[in-house]
Amino acid sequence: MDLSLVVLAAGMGSRYGGLKQLDPVGPSGEILLDYSVDDALVAGFTKIIFVIRREMLDLFIETVGKRYEQKIGVEYAFQELEPLPGGRVSPPGRTKPWGTGHAVLAAAPLLRKPFAVINADDYYGASGFLALAAFLKTTSPDHYAMVGYRLEKTLSDHGTVSRGICHADQNGYLIDITERIAIERTSEGIMAQENPPVLLTGAEPTSMNFWGLMPDFLGKLERLFEEFLEARGEDAKAEFYLPAAVSSLIGTGEATVRLLHSGDPWLGLTYPEDRPIVVEALKCL
Repeated sequence: MDLSLVVLAAGMGSRYGGLKQLDPVGPSGEILLDYSVDDALVAGFTKIIFVIRREMLDLFIETVGKRYEQKIGVEYAFQELEPLPGGRVSPPGRTKPWGTGHAVLAAAPLLRKPFAVINADDYYGASGFLALAAFLKTTSPDHYAMVGYRLEKTLSDHGTVSRGICHADQNGYLIDITERIAIERTSEGIMAQENPPVLLTGAEPTSMNFWGLMPDFLGKLERLFEEFLEARGEDAKAEFYLPAAVSSLIGTGEATVRLLHSGDPWLGLTYPEDRPIVVEALKCL
């Protein structure tokens, strides 16, 4: 069965201070994406769709895309502020696209088969790709999956992060995903510095945007994006998060999502200070 891998690579890397997707962190100059592509190939994925900003295309092809063209099908989709559904226009002052849910919609015209979604700047490990590929080869419309990681393994020691905290039933199906912001380790434990603050255990299954989805999901996502724009389209900073969209579909009974667990470590680049930790961890694998 053909399986596509959608790689979300349009982020501006504002906190990191540059194009972290292209930062060489492996022992031989590999970027984190090299590890994901290798794991995806072993798991049986047959096509990669990179979601990028249009102005990144030439640089991305030269530094990333050409590495894989002889191994796997490679295509590109562009996440841009506009066009928007219903002839809408972005509000004054908005400079960034509309978030991870919007990024997946950018790839929709290229998706006809089951597909996975990952971030370009995360290391997920081989076991997650194998589990997700096995799921996608046997699933059906309305039945999706997500690979989760322990919250405590996904934090940065150099600043706060936002994470989708997952709640599952006794059968291993997601009940919902709660987006928590400004999470950090404190003297009182792991805390989401919200109003009021939320104390977390660190054992919570956490979404790192590692999804297994079916083509029928895209029509539902488009409808949810239109509803999002109706409600928040005038907010210059509002984001249409993929976990929130999936959680909404679970709540309305339009989808079931199997929570898969990875035994591999998660590694990511959020802040420049994270880089030495990632470099050393990759050496030790």
